[in-house]
Amino acid sequence: MITNQTKVIKQRYNRTARFYNFMDKMISKRLRRQIVELASGNVLEIGVGTGKNLSYYKNCVVTGIDFSSGMLAKAQKVVRQRQMPIKLLEMDAQNMMFPDNSFDTVLATCVFCSVPDPVKGLEEARRVCKSDGRIILLEHVRSENPFLGRLMDILNPLSLHLIGSNINRKTVENVEKANIKILQVKNVKGNLVKLIIGTP
Repeated sequence: MITNQTKVIKQRYNRTARFYNFMDKMISKRLRRQIVELASGNVLEIGVGTGKNLSYYKNCVVTGIDFSSGMLAKAQKVVRQRQMPIKLLEMDAQNMMFPDNSFDTVLATCVFCSVPDPVKGLEEARRVCKSDGRIILLEHVRSENPFLGRLMDILNPLSLHLIGSNINRKTVENVEKANIKILQVKNVKGNLVKLIIGTP
């Protein structure tokens, strides 16, 4: 069941899809490549967005999902232009239509800031990942600096209203709440962007 909050966030991402690539400068091409190269086997990318990660997959079977049809339309263009054998589906990360234990790798880059119920979405990621698979997340998080963290709290309603993303999520804590076993947490941009690697 799609909640009203999910509908609102979906509408905001459909609205911003036209200029999202101009906004999404937080992750460099080099970093995207490094993260995507960690994926292997049958891969699910949650929140595939406009498809900025897709060209970096090598020797993988890739399925990408997003709840924004506007974002997926952009990603479909990337797939067609580069003739990549990648399946793209409109789907809510909080309620995925895949059987348990479907994927060797579940990957997301700056996605769980916008999932309305991030713990539920992460629980779904754990469910569809094979027991010996890996969950790879690159996420911007609330700063551990008291002043900056408080500032992010103050600015968060504006970011959520304009774009649909929360800038003050404590994603490492949310991963733990979803009962994902954390193997590694690495700061990649100060303590604002973290690489989180886990397993179900």
